[in-house]
Amino acid sequence: MHRWLAVGLALFSLVCFAQADYAREQRWADEITPAILVGDTVPLTLKDGRKFLGIYAPNAKARAGVVLVHGLGMHPDWSVVHPLRSQLAEQDYATLSVQMPVMAAGVPGEQYAPLFPEAAARIAAAVKFLRDKGLQKIVIVSHSYGARMTNVLLNQPDAPAISAWVAIGIMGEYSQPATFKAPVLDLYGEHDFPGVLELAARRADAIRKVRGSAQIRVTGADHFFYGMDNELVRNVKLFLDRTTR
Repeated sequence: MHRWLAVGLALFSLVCFAQADYAREQRWADEITPAILVGDTVPLTLKDGRKFLGIYAPNAKARAGVVLVHGLGMHPDWSVVHPLRSQLAEQDYATLSVQMPVMAAGVPGEQYAPLFPEAAARIAAAVKFLRDKGLQKIVIVSHSYGARMTNVLLNQPDAPAISAWVAIGIMGEYSQPATFKAPVLDLYGEHDFPGVLELAARRADAIRKVRGSAQIRVTGADHFFYGMDNELVRNVKLFLDRTTR
């Protein structure tokens, strides 16, 4: 009996541990909202009624809408997504940066897999938001684990149609690349994480059959493109300009 009780408690702990930390998301929202200078916060809603944070920067002359997806455990104005969402909004694009599900601080990335379905649903809701704003062309730009979450969405048979996907610093290989219907830019830094660098060649091979796709290694850049915001935005914009013309 003690044995089965221990097993039951272990399973219960695993299930609880795998839940998104919605209170932490709210703390992120409370912290970053007063400091937002480009764009405004907007509430986005999943089909089950759960709301999550978006930061929307419209552009009256936008050639396309850009959904921005941040990395592990962070918020929609963090690191790589901040220069992209703010600068692209000034360069012919409307941007919508969205909050991905997070766990408690310190939880490793390999334990985030149970949150991927909700993450995919959030990205799909963001695409719909931009579509409802009248934007016909939508692209997704995602970083690190956010790129992995985007990959999950694009593997789904009912994935929303997009014009392009920029995967920045995605770990490992692409999942089911045969399901990709839009051009992919695999963008990473010369000094990126080992998990990004080691399988770069396989990722290049995987997207070779997706017309219009490319892979770029940015000289001198690390995983977060620290000190290289302009080079990051330049590479992303050139690809988006080409795929949304």
